[in-house]
Amino acid sequence: MGATTEVTGPPTGPPNGPGPEVSVIIPVCNGGSGFARCLEALRATAASAPPWELIVVDDGSTDGSPDRARAVGARIVTTGQPRSGPAVARNIAAAAARGRILLFIDADVVVTPETVGQVADTFRREPSLGALFGSYDRRPADPGFLSQYRNLLHHYVHQTSRAEATTFWAGCGAVRRELFARLGGFEENYGRPSIEDIEFGYRLTRAGYPVRLCHDIQVTHLKRWTPGLLLRTDLRDRGIPWVQLILRNRVFTADLNLQTRNRLSVVCTYLLGIALLGVVAEPLLLSVVLLLAAALIVLNAGLYAFFARERGLAFAAAAIPWHWLYYTCNGLSTILGVVAHLRSLSAPAVAGRGAERDAAPAGTVAALSPCERRALPSRIHGTPISATAVAEHGLVVATGTAESGGRTGEALL
Repeated sequence: MGATTEVTGPPTGPPNGPGPEVSVIIPVCNGGSGFARCLEALRATAASAPPWELIVVDDGSTDGSPDRARAVGARIVTTGQPRSGPAVARNIAAAAARGRILLFIDADVVVTPETVGQVADTFRREPSLGALFGSYDRRPADPGFLSQYRNLLHHYVHQTSRAEATTFWAGCGAVRRELFARLGGFEENYGRPSIEDIEFGYRLTRAGYPVRLCHDIQVTHLKRWTPGLLLRTDLRDRGIPWVQLILRNRVFTADLNLQTRNRLSVVCTYLLGIALLGVVAEPLLLSVVLLLAAALIVLNAGLYAFFARERGLAFAAAAIPWHWLYYTCNGLSTILGVVAHLRSLSAPAVAGRGAERDAAPAGTVAALSPCERRALPSRIHGTPISATAVAEHGLVVATGTAESGGRTGEALL
């Protein structure tokens, strides 16, 4: 983890109580005008919200983003190493936080005046809840077609998914601070915005802590999507790493983007592509093309009807090719992710600890990620880990028993 090189600002940001119940954490690197809107929205938080603090983590900004945060009374921490990534930034802020609840907000997100209160109230109503997250609303700020399409897609997926989640989302997500520390925080191997939140959610649910998707907690997204950004996100930043994560953890859940209709749609999209290529040689394949296109429309009828209701029939029709491109990226990510996973298994000398972790049975000490190892009571490689501590983390000892200091039934990392 990068070093915290600066802490400024009052111990509690917006002053509505003697001590914060919620710590709002925002990582930023050159947030620009969108970050200014994010901060202004937080300043408008309802007076009825519980005491809360605002911690902004600067990851090497050169546009004055820290100054904007200071102006609204935020505590400022820095990563010490520019562009360390949001996982490192959030972990640093969590270590400095004082609230019992950590609420992570992206720098290009605008909350409502009720967001902080909604989060706190949900945790109060459900004492056993480990974490929660919300979704983007149906009013994305950027007027461009791709931005509207992408954010509405996110909104629909989250709003139509079940409340009992198996993952986590850090765009607007909260977790109990004690639990976050117990699990070791976000995986810092992700140097850019990626799937560090999804990986953390998998650890949460594997350890037995409930995660809730709160459909009533919605925020506005300010990002401007472009074709290049969309492809990089769906392939490099999320798609391929997500497939590797699924294979490494042996977790196959029909949740959010991984529902059965999504998987069937990926298959239909590739069959459609093959049939289109074959039409040139065999015109009779046109009927197959039409059948597969109809199947894709039926499988995704709910989404396309939602697009039509929100933005009209022309928008829905224009969104369909982009949605099928999304499924094409899903399929390509699966292929490349499987290849990357197999390469990591066959090249332990190159991949090092990561390959050893991939090859280990799920739920064993050997399968722990670096941040999971940090979360265990013994943090030094080679130090005995007690069977009790292992059991608390939902792990089993697959390396056999070892003796250390006269004690048995303990495993060596």
